[in-house]
Amino acid sequence: MAGSTPHGGKLINRFVDSKESAALTQKAKGLKSISLSPREVSDLELIADGAFSPLTGFMNQDDYQSVLTNMRLANGLPWTLPVTLSVAAVQAGSFKAGEAVALKAGEDTLAILHISDIYSFDKEKEAKQVYGTNDMSHPGVAYTHKLGDSYIGGTIDLLMRPRGVAFLEYQKTPAQMRKLFEDRGWNKVVAFQTRNPIHRAHEYIQKCALEMVDGLLIHPIVGETKGDDVPANVRMRCYEVLLDNYYPKDRSLLSVFPAAMRYAGPREAIFHAICRKNYGATHFIVGRDHAGVGSFYGPFDAQKIFGKFENLGIEPIFFNNAFYCKKCLTMASEKICPHDESERVSLSGTRVREMLVAGECPPPEFTRPEVAHILMEAMSKNKAQ
Repeated sequence: MAGSTPHGGKLINRFVDSKESAALTQKAKGLKSISLSPREVSDLELIADGAFSPLTGFMNQDDYQSVLTNMRLANGLPWTLPVTLSVAAVQAGSFKAGEAVALKAGEDTLAILHISDIYSFDKEKEAKQVYGTNDMSHPGVAYTHKLGDSYIGGTIDLLMRPRGVAFLEYQKTPAQMRKLFEDRGWNKVVAFQTRNPIHRAHEYIQKCALEMVDGLLIHPIVGETKGDDVPANVRMRCYEVLLDNYYPKDRSLLSVFPAAMRYAGPREAIFHAICRKNYGATHFIVGRDHAGVGSFYGPFDAQKIFGKFENLGIEPIFFNNAFYCKKCLTMASEKICPHDESERVSLSGTRVREMLVAGECPPPEFTRPEVAHILMEAMSKNKAQ
């Protein structure tokens, strides 16, 4: 079998059998209900299709506390981020352990939750342990403090996928992705996580990694992100034009990861690696400031944390800061380029946004012209609205 073993040894599937779907959907109409946030909707779907294996539902208190304190589930399996369902304290009081409730997105009943426990939690403690800070300017901290005051744990049964799923043609479940790898004969697969358009430095490290394996999975996150990130539909156009023109079609694959960004830096790097392991990847690229935001994390903290996890089941590939060197006349990194920083073309995301707002095209040493054109066009339309 191509690819890695799922986390915990088994790929979880919480989709209701089609024969039972109608009866359970009818049953759900008589249950109390909980309305889900966009992040909870995406988490629900990823639990159901096995991307979050071995989770079978939203975390109970034992798993939640263990993840915060030890970065492991209660059974000792590595897991670094809470996957939880929050409700207001008033609503929590109307539920009890052992009860089944309907989980809704708008008018749609997506799933049934079988409640295992209901527990309160400390928002400041969670934010500090997951994000390393309680600074409200951190998007993850701000999100945590807006949650309800109680969590509800329990196993889920998915009745239907959320409506209006974006990029459906690029969305593959872990089981479908593993079958694709097998059909292509890819035994070693490297995955690349991104929430930004791919620039030349990204392309460089992806292709360096591709030299070592059979295939490359470009797996952008398309769930909820912060407001100033480049919108997913614009990013997808950038990925498409790059793969059409600059990547070997028989050794590269574009698919989407419909998760929400947490911006949890090192902890999220482990989480992203585990999820890609479930999709069948054997290797995972970890570059500079993976899943970081602002200056909350050191540039290589997300690489250092892997030293705390032996036998994670997916091999990280670490890269230093990459750039175009005007002396070398090529892409390079700090490991191989001897020249002064003044010879390096390396732009921050903030600087690129400033250039786009000003109608200034980022240089070809930083990003491919086709990508720059898409970004400038999108920025122009945004300004005109």
